Formats: sequence, structure tokens, C-alpha cells
Amino acid sequence: MSREAGPDLGLRDDLLGAPDALDAKPFGDRLSLGVAARLSRYLQVLTQARKMGKDTISSQELSDYTHINSTQIRRDLSGFGKFGKRGVGYNVDSLVSQIRKILRTSGQHNIALFGAGNLGQAIASSDIFADHGFRVVAIFDVDSKRIGKRVGNLEVRPYATMRDVVDEEDIVVGVLAVPAAAAQRLADDLVEAGVKIIFNYSDALLQVPPDVTVHTSSPAVDLLYALYFYLT
Repeated sequence: MSREAGPDLGLRDDLLGAPDALDAKPFGDRLSLGVAARLSRYLQVLTQARKMGKDTISSQELSDYTHINSTQIRRDLSGFGKFGKRGVGYNVDSLVSQIRKILRTSGQHNIALFGAGNLGQAIASSDIFADHGFRVVAIFDVDSKRIGKRVGNLEVRPYATMRDVVDEEDIVVGVLAVPAAAAQRLADDLVEAGVKIIFNYSDALLQVPPDVTVHTSSPAVDLLYALYFYLT
């Protein structure tokens, strides 16, 4: 069984909200799942804030957007150094850079997208990955009607060329925007090709080796979470 990330790390209250159980570690050590989850959520908000033209942001503002206690936010960040100034807040550009270093995601990372249907096209044309240093460099499909067509700046490639492209483009992440029935076979092929991270938009429960990480994105699960807190 793979290491399965939660459907939305920004919403996992058991990982994100516990102030005592999960402390940040120095740069050289592996982060706990809770700290990594919270830092990823902070980075998401900070990246959007920068796009909106904000130069500084307070821990309370981060709390308002992430629903993580502001004390926990300050505690997480102080574990890696002094990033903010009392009464001023955090410099957005600086904190984005620092969190990326902590998460070891600085630089460019290449993604292969599988499925050139409506969902795949929406993903390819979105900034959701590019904002965080991930670049979709290849799109694959098995439908001959889609192969050769352009999605943004990319031409849809035949699935049969996948292994060669993974090597040529140094693909580190495979994004699955395919029907659930096709997802497991595709995951198997990606594992054989050496891809260690799979982002799964299908409903399939994927079986992969322990050294491969699967993250399943489910809007329905996120809605159930939101509904629970609305009703209670």
C-alpha cells in the first residue's frame, strides 16, 4: 500500500490544528506530516496573496484564510527562524521563498498529465501547478481524436510514448485525469517508468508500492468536511 495523502491537506484538522503534538524541525530533518501539511497550506495562501499584490501578511490573516490558529502559525514559522516583525507581519515574497526551501520545492519540477478531456484541459490551462514551481510538460491520451491536438502550448501525445517522455523530460509527477477504470493500469505503468508521485483525480483507490506517494483529490470529500462544520 502506498503512502496516501489526505484529500486536502489544508483541511485536515487532526493534522493542522493540534498545537502541542507536532513541532517544526530544523531544515536538515524530515518534517512531520502535520508541519508539512500546514506549511503547504500557508504557501498556497501566500502565493495567492502575492498575486493579489499584497506585500505583507499577518499571522491572523493567515489564520483567517487557513482556519489554523494564529498561535500555531507563529509557532510553526518560528521553528525555522525569525520571518516576521511585530506590528508589521510577514513579508510575503520572503516567506514564500523560505517555505519553499523548507519544503525543498524550490526550482522547477516537471509534470505529465494523463487525459486530455475536459478535466485535463482545465488542469493544463490553470496556474494551479505553475504557481508552485510545477510545469506540465506533456499531455497524453489514448483517444486518437485527441492525439495531435493542442492544449495550451502543448500537443497531446499518444500514450504509447509515455515511458520515453518520462525519461526525456525528467517527469517527477504523474497527474491522472482519467476514468476510474483506467487509473490503476496507468498507475502501474507510471510506477514501472520510475514516477514516484501520483496525483489522482479519479475515484479509484490505487495500489502502488510503498515508495510511491499517491494524493487523491476529491471535491466531494472537501464538501462533506465543510458540510459537517456547517451542520455542527
